Order: sequence, then structure tokens, then C-alpha cells
Amino acid sequence: MIRIIACALKAWAEDDEAIGVILDADGGKAFCAGGDLRHLYREIADGSPSYRHAEAFFAEEYALDHLIHAYPKPFMAWGHGIVMGGGVGLMVGASHRVVTLGTVMAMPEVSVGLYPDVGGSWFLRRMPGQVGLFLALTGTQLNAADAMFCGLADIRLPHENKVSVLAAIAGASWRTDGEANRRSMTGLLATFDDETSVARSEVSDHIDIINTLFAGDDLGAIFRRVSEFRGADSWLLKAFRGFMNGSPTSAGVSTALWRVTKSMSLAQVLRLEYTVSLNMCAQPDFVEGIRAVLVDKTRDPSWSPPSIAALSDLSITRILQAEHHSVHLEALA
Repeated sequence: MIRIIACALKAWAEDDEAIGVILDADGGKAFCAGGDLRHLYREIADGSPSYRHAEAFFAEEYALDHLIHAYPKPFMAWGHGIVMGGGVGLMVGASHRVVTLGTVMAMPEVSVGLYPDVGGSWFLRRMPGQVGLFLALTGTQLNAADAMFCGLADIRLPHENKVSVLAAIAGASWRTDGEANRRSMTGLLATFDDETSVARSEVSDHIDIINTLFAGDDLGAIFRRVSEFRGADSWLLKAFRGFMNGSPTSAGVSTALWRVTKSMSLAQVLRLEYTVSLNMCAQPDFVEGIRAVLVDKTRDPSWSPPSIAALSDLSITRILQAEHHSVHLEALA
């Protein structure tokens, strides 16, 4: 899918007959539920001496994500249903990101021994307060209002209006100026906006306590504050369970990336994430997390190390350091 989309986008960027792009899903369940982690699992679990599939997959995925962010023409992503992991990477760079009442967004990698990649280290860092770190450590699911508040979406539209929206786009007058067409697309979509049909943002409602409990970048201190939380708020408690049950190594890597990527460009972040993702494939938590959540579906991962207290700063530092890999991100140079 990555290769097909990338090839089409590159061709349409140079085609004067192509005014813009609409990225939609086949079916109503998910926009895109992420990458094929089972394939990566089989490659690693079978004892492959190299990670050629992982190298190619992450390189091409991140190059496509960067291409969408930099696309010269209007790019609308209709993010209905499940939008998680790699699906967020496809959607977040679009110039016009649509969410609906049925949208469920998340970066749930902490539960499978990975971390929020696809540029997550860049866009999570740009969310209000400490929200990005909170989402990375908990894998919390977001509704449409949350997505708007966090800067992951631009407009909320009723999913049942999709046919009418597409018809309006097809019938509109467009120019050859990409920037002018982006402004026209914004105005057109605004005529279909229905703010009254959107639930409240739980993230916005809890922003103060999120900023307090997840303040700074000391993972041990954050874990202690969360562990000592005695509130009865069901939304927060569910989020905290995701943190407590997630991979300590994933939490350590996410926090380290939060610390070092603050001033990086998107291209710099994606290059770093390429290194980190391949190094994470060599960690026991990645195979164990996929086994427990996606393969056996027992949801009983045995993490190594088993706790945040047992994490080694040196091991986290090594995961962020480049190793030799056969595929590189020349597209992001």
C-alpha cells in the first residue's frame, strides 16, 4: 500500500490535470489501523540474521509520511473509524484532516513494545502542554474533539455527508495554484462543518492534571506521581492502566525522544525514528508485545526489563544511536 500510494502521489504532484488528492478508506471500519506488525514479528521471531523487511518498510513508510507533509497540492484525508499507528502517519501530514463522530485515533505502541513513530516524536511534541508525552506513555484513544484539540485534525464532518462533500469537491472550480486551491478547499469543507454533533474533548477537560502528573521528562518521577494518583476519574484511570501495563522500554524510549526532539525538524525526527525503530526490533519487548497483543492475543506480555525502575539509561541511549542498516532515508536528506 505504501508503494502504491507513494507512486501515485509523486505522479499527481507533477500532473497539471490533478488538482489535489483525497485519501479515503475502503469500508467503514478503519481509515488505516497501522502497519503489518505481524510480518515484522515473523521475520524477527524466525531468527532472521537481518531485518531487511523492517529496513525497507520503515524507510518507505517514513518517506511517504514526509511526502504527504510536504505535498504541493490540497490533500484531504477522511479519517473515519480506526486511525492508529501508521494510519496516523498517513493522516497527520495532510493539509485537510477530516474526523467524524466515528473516529478513534491513538498511538498505542507502548502496548506492543514499540513507540509512537511515523513522525510521532515531532507531532506529539507540538501538542498543548504535556499532552504529547501523556499520549505516548499511555496509548490513550482520542475522539474527534480530542483530535481537534491535539492538532491532529482540522475539521469535524458528519460521516454520512461524505458523498455530498465529495460531490461538492468534484463540482467546484479549481485553479492551478496549489496554495489558492488549499484555501478554497478549507472554505468548501467549512460549509459542511457540524460542531454540535461532536462529543467533548476528554483531553481538554483533563489538561491541567495531565500537565501536573506528566510534567518534565523524568520518567521515574512521572511514574511515581501517576502511581500515587488517588482520583476516581474513569477516563484517567484507564489511561494510567495503559501506562502501567505498557512496555517499560517503550516508555523509556518515548521519554528520551520527547527530550531530544524538541527543536528538530520533521525530516530530522524521521531520520532518528528510522534508527530507533530498527533498534527497537532487536529488543525483546517488541517480539513479546506483538505476540501478546496481535498474535496470541493473550494480552499478558512479559516485559524485559519488567519495570521502569529496572530500566537502564545506557540501554535507552543505545537504542537512540545509529547502527549500520542497508536502507537509508535519502529522500529526507
